[in-house]
This record gives sequence, structure tokens and C-alpha cells, in this order.
Amino acid sequence: MEFDLNEDQQLFRDSVRRWVDREAPKPWARELEKDEHTFPHALWDKFTAAGFHGIGVAEQYGGQGGDIMTQMILARELARSLAGLTWVWGITSFAGGKSVGLYGTEQQKRRHLPAIAEGREKWAIAFTEPGGGTDLLGAMRTKATKIDGGWVLNGHKTWSSMAHVADYILLLARSDEYTEKRHQGVSLFILPAKSEGVTTCEIPKLGMRSLGSCDVYLDNVFVADENLLGEPNRAWYMLLPTLNNERIMLSSFCVGIMDGVLEDALRFVQDREAFGGPIARFQSLQHHIANILMWRDQAELMVYRAAWLQSRGRPCGQETNMAKVVASELGSRAADLGLQILGGMGYSAETDMQRYWRDARLYRIGPVTNEMARNSIAEGLGLPRSFF
Repeated sequence: MEFDLNEDQQLFRDSVRRWVDREAPKPWARELEKDEHTFPHALWDKFTAAGFHGIGVAEQYGGQGGDIMTQMILARELARSLAGLTWVWGITSFAGGKSVGLYGTEQQKRRHLPAIAEGREKWAIAFTEPGGGTDLLGAMRTKATKIDGGWVLNGHKTWSSMAHVADYILLLARSDEYTEKRHQGVSLFILPAKSEGVTTCEIPKLGMRSLGSCDVYLDNVFVADENLLGEPNRAWYMLLPTLNNERIMLSSFCVGIMDGVLEDALRFVQDREAFGGPIARFQSLQHHIANILMWRDQAELMVYRAAWLQSRGRPCGQETNMAKVVASELGSRAADLGLQILGGMGYSAETDMQRYWRDARLYRIGPVTNEMARNSIAEGLGLPRSFF
């Protein structure tokens, strides 16, 4: 059994780590986040220059190639410094690169994938609706009505991060109301974000600042047939495989946050002096740091296993759910201990620990709550489908 990255993966990890320390250090991330309602275009442009938007896009479409293992390594290394700002890269990679790459027509791939790889297109995701949250399908009120040459969209989406700056929105809508099961009759659309009838409104929030999460209002918005992604009425069957990819990326962000927490906690206890010496000699703080290290390694192993299975095309829904739950909950606990270790400085916006804490907390409730993930894990053992 092999637990190490291969040589190419190690070289890639080391090169990204050096890039992060040089181009996206923690003090700069704090400055970007302070301007809460201004999207960090400078960070996007740095990702473009580094070629990161091309990771996961096939070389024939101008990308860098790379499988989920490569994406996982990149996500983790970026999150060590950027925490939630890593989604500046991740959303377009998932919503555009992954979804179009898997389900797009040849015309859609040639139109969008080179532009994504070159950093010329920003994407957002619009799945969630105000009345539903995790009950994505049961609460869906956004409708797509077929007309000659395309579709007309009406409805309201929420928590659509980057929608206010996006060029395209990957949008889920109900396209057939008369179906036997609620997971039937939904379709995916590549919605030009500046279409007539589209209005976005940013949502103030605790963490993930400067990224921008939005309500998206759709008032008789026309979408051409050429912007339907995949088969009509079968979007749910398309989304299920891509959700494994998203959960692995999200879990990797959590491991990266724990890397940053551990790094900052170690530096603080070695530099800070109290009662006649460095506080690193206090046993209680040593136990806190030992816990963070153990949690980080536990999450790392589970995420690596899920990514390894996905990269080989093997079933991994159970493993990705477990990795997401463990990584998000341990990441949140690690950041909480980090605050405790730094004391008052951990609560200060002059340090990164409060930023890690705020951003890590989100992953326990989104995009699928850990309670829902636990239901799926239990059902995977043959238990009856849970009633919430």
C-alpha cells in the first residue's frame, strides 16, 4: 500500500507551495478580504498567469490536463494561505471546466474550455433556492419553459457565489413539472450572466468574504438551445458524478486550512513569551497542537483515498461523503483550537486564524450539510432512506 504522492505530484505540490508563498501570501489574503464587497480580480489574474485555470482542462482544448489528484493538490496548497478565497479558482474549475468538459457538446467545449483555461471566462453556480437549502429538488421553483429556439427561465436562486462578476452561470431549473419522481425533469443551462432579465444582489455573510455570494433573480430570461448542457430533463443524473469531484475539492480546502492553522499555531507558540519563556513549553498548548496535527493527517488520508478512487474511475460516493464530513468538522475544530492558542490575537483581524475559523465553519453546512451527508453514508450500508 502506497501513501506517498508520485514524483510528478510532489514536484507540482512543491512548485505550487513556492508560488503561494511568493504570489499569494497570507498578509495579502487578509488585505483582499478586508474589502469585503470587491471581487479580487488581481488574484484571478495571478491564477491566470500561473496557468491554474487550465488545471483539469484537457490539453486539446488549451488546458494543462491533470486529474482529480492534481486538482486536490492545488486546492490544498492554495487554501493554506487563501482559505475561502481559493474558490476564486475552484468555482469556475467545477462549474465550467468540469461540467462542460464532461457533458458539453463539441461546440460548447471548443467555445468555453479554451476561454476558461486562459482565464477569459468566470463562472458561477446557481442550484440552491431560498425555500429549500439542502432540499434542492423538493424546493425548486425556478422553471424553464421550452419555446422555439430556446427556453425561458423564471425564478430565484440564492448563494450563487461569483454571480455578480461571472460571464456564465451554470443554472439548474425544472423543465418538466409532470414527472413520476422529483429528480426527473430538471435541466442544466449555460446562462450568460448579463442576459436581459438577470439581476444579482450580493448577500452579506460571516466568511468567504470578497468572493461575493448572490441572490440571482430571473425574469423571463431567454436561453438559446445551444446553451442547454447535456440532455433535457436529465440533469440530476449528470450532476451526481460531478458532486464527488466537488466534495473532494472542498475536503482538500479543509486540509489546506488545517495546514495553515498548524503553521500559524506553531510559529505563535515558539515566538510568544509569557511567565519567563516561550509558551511552547506549556503542556496544554502542546496537546492542542498535537490534536490539530492528528486531525489534519486523518483528514488527509481520507481525502487522498477518495481522490485516488475517483482518479481510477472507481465508485467513491461513500468515500467522498465521509471525507467531506471528517475534513470539514476537523478543520473547524482545528481552527477553533487555533483561536484558543493565539488567545486575543486569534480574534484579531491582524492574524489569519479568525479567517480560517470563519471559512472552515462554512464547509460543515454547505453545499450539503453534514447531517445530510451522514444520511447518505448510512444508506450506503443498506439502512432505509432517512426521513429528516
